[in-house]
Amino acid sequence: MQRVGRHGRQPPEGGPMENGVGQEPGTPEPPPAEAPAAPRAPRARPRLVFHTQLAHGSPTGRIEGFTNVKELYAKIAEVFDISPTEILFCTLNTHKVDMQKLLGGQIGLEDFIFAHVRGETKEVEVTKTEDALGLTITDNGAGYAFIKRIKEGSIINRLQTVCVGDSIEAINDHTIVGCRHYEVARMLRELPRAQPFTLRLVQPKKAFDMIGQRTRSSKSPGEGRVATGKETLRLRTQGPAVLEEGPSPSEEEAARRVDDLLESYMGIRDSELASTMVEAAKGSPGAAQLARGLDSVLGEFAFPPEFVAEVWAAVCHPEGGQE
Repeated sequence: MQRVGRHGRQPPEGGPMENGVGQEPGTPEPPPAEAPAAPRAPRARPRLVFHTQLAHGSPTGRIEGFTNVKELYAKIAEVFDISPTEILFCTLNTHKVDMQKLLGGQIGLEDFIFAHVRGETKEVEVTKTEDALGLTITDNGAGYAFIKRIKEGSIINRLQTVCVGDSIEAINDHTIVGCRHYEVARMLRELPRAQPFTLRLVQPKKAFDMIGQRTRSSKSPGEGRVATGKETLRLRTQGPAVLEEGPSPSEEEAARRVDDLLESYMGIRDSELASTMVEAAKGSPGAAQLARGLDSVLGEFAFPPEFVAEVWAAVCHPEGGQE
């Protein structure tokens, strides 16, 4: 019995045809050509899922897929069915208004995120009897500047209604929502002495077990940072978030020194900005080169030359830096 071809036609005598060339009888058929190997699927990165709660109390939610602080707030807001603009700031691993646990540009993969949302609005009248009000300001990276520290014995410290964690919403009815912390600090510094002004503040919503924190004078080397040695998710203003190792002890110490200088010169604390400045200083042979590098990246800050020199010395010659 002869084989029948695919289309029902019998092969001619002398054997089957292969590409139009007759094979000799008895010649074994060549093995079928191997199909090209399928391209190897790219290795899937593990999904980074974080747990979150509202600081004043809520069920636990799960969030993923964010690359910066604004997207993080949007994810949290979606889980709890609130507006992202309700979130003032986030802390890591505590529901309290603890500025040493403030979420900055890095999140440990095991960190639990607590979102502090808008509570009551209050207005306070302040008379500037001294050049410095005694405020240290930071911001949440999404449009809200808030009070990170109140200096003991200062003008603001004497006003019992003003607390650490309060968001500054307006100065003399001029809204500052959307301003960076250094802009708010500059506005407050430029206010004339002996002339009263009004601050409109929004305090974070508190649970019953929260106690209002007036000030915190102690400083931790890891303030605003995650623990050394843990893999962390670093959030960037531009570009995707990246996984990287936590900062080394020497990097944390350098960032702390620069953060202290930021507070001393500008009245702000910003651990992520301090880390950026540390990286820039390490690649600069001198203060002049560092100044040019900072101007190209952070020109809007208009850092004074003496501040830049102090930063370079604190990073490159820490034995001579300030304590």
